[in-house]
Amino acid sequence: MLSDNTPLLEMRSIKKDFFGNQVLTDINLTLAEGEVLGLCGENGAGKSTLMKILFGMDVIRETGGYEGEILLNGKPVRFATPFDALAAGIGMVHQEFSLIPGFTATENILLNREPKKRNVISEVFGERLDTLDYNEMTGRAEAAIDKMGFKIDKGMRINEMPVGHKQFTEIARELSKDNLKLLILDEPTAVLTEKEADALLSSIRSMSEKGIAVIFITHRLHEILSVCDKVVVMRDGYVVSDVPAAETSVSEISKWMVGRSVENTGSIDIRDTSKSKTMMSIRNLWVDMPGETVRNVTLDIKEGEILGIGGLAGQGKLGIPNGIMGLYEAGGAVELDGKPIPLNSPRKCLDASLAFVSEDRRGVGLLLDETLEWNVAFPAMQVQNKFLKRYLGGLVKWRDEKAIREVTDRYIDELAIKCTGSKQKARELSGGNQQKICLAKAFALEPKFLFVSEPTRGIDIGAKELVLQALKKFNRESGVTVVMISSELEELRQICDRIAIVSGGRIAGIRPASDPSEEFGLLMVSMVK
Repeated sequence: MLSDNTPLLEMRSIKKDFFGNQVLTDINLTLAEGEVLGLCGENGAGKSTLMKILFGMDVIRETGGYEGEILLNGKPVRFATPFDALAAGIGMVHQEFSLIPGFTATENILLNREPKKRNVISEVFGERLDTLDYNEMTGRAEAAIDKMGFKIDKGMRINEMPVGHKQFTEIARELSKDNLKLLILDEPTAVLTEKEADALLSSIRSMSEKGIAVIFITHRLHEILSVCDKVVVMRDGYVVSDVPAAETSVSEISKWMVGRSVENTGSIDIRDTSKSKTMMSIRNLWVDMPGETVRNVTLDIKEGEILGIGGLAGQGKLGIPNGIMGLYEAGGAVELDGKPIPLNSPRKCLDASLAFVSEDRRGVGLLLDETLEWNVAFPAMQVQNKFLKRYLGGLVKWRDEKAIREVTDRYIDELAIKCTGSKQKARELSGGNQQKICLAKAFALEPKFLFVSEPTRGIDIGAKELVLQALKKFNRESGVTVVMISSELEELRQICDRIAIVSGGRIAGIRPASDPSEEFGLLMVSMVK
């Protein structure tokens, strides 16, 4: 145990210059044993960079290191690698998953720490031929899962899991470590349902009671207030507020984050599209997507509307766009503007002027090692021959660098993407700004029909409003029919005309977005026959 006056963690005068941009300036914070600290800030405020410094991430060392001092248990530390941080009792669950898809939850939880047992061969030839003690592995995995208070299948392979269960597997991996003193959670609830998020918050409280300190990064500010002891708010690389959680509010934190008052405008500008023609007709759609149930979806989407699709996790809302766009095996019938859309054929969907912003921005959405220009323009170049100059009567095609730069700069400006310029690599952006690039890429295609799945996942409260209004502007000015899939009902109510709720793999009901939240909640828990 530490003395009463010695914090578990101190970070003093931390500064970091990253890709020619000063991202952290004189950051100071302290954390006591068993204390839960809520770390807030807009995307690009420097939260993740600060945690990468604490955790000894390679990217910090490879970009010139950092200035300042870190003390753990009152002693200066400077971790060269994450392994050093782990050995010191610091764990981190990153915003993006770091799991091995073909391994089970148990194998991922105990990766590189598997208990082994001797056998006849290893007795003769050495410990390298020891076998894994699967009974011990199962017991340790179960104990870690029990600590979370949320049940996942320890024998399920990662590539078969719903996204929320992958997040819990990451957390269980950290909880399985005996020397854990401090756990960093970077946007852990962004992919969780309300029930799952509540279970995680209970787990955080339990960790705190056991003396484990937690740094909790989230854009869901009500979660910060419900579980944290204090709140630290960052803006533009500075700490602008450090207060006890009991002495602040969501609106006050929001104002500190963005430097202005942020109001939730709620449902506005709802349109009646009942007399419009049907732009997309879906009949008896089923989709074979792990963790999603899409059994028999029948739905008509009107031309020019913004239709929201909501529902609880695993009930099918994410499976609908993924199946129609050909990313998972699907059956049934889909028509766009009266013409059949072949299922299981992503290219034919793109050729039909359909576009999709996936919830999996890293796995599906981005070319991480390419520039922002290439990410924004490449799909339109590949599918529509846009942003190309033609020579010799079209026999020779070459990239129109000026047009590519202009369209990228346009969306950097419109979506307020924090970057050093259009030549920056996508990997170097914060998670929320990567999400905005995914939107820009879809906008550049100028489709007549757009699926956008979890568009504000990992985006802060200030940028969230901007992204939602960008979608509405795209819909209104271009006449593009938009289907927005989201786990957050109030987001759907804010910009959608109608909202369809999926339950049990079918459409439980469709209501105007102006209907009370309670009506949608009842549909979510209904059992559709």
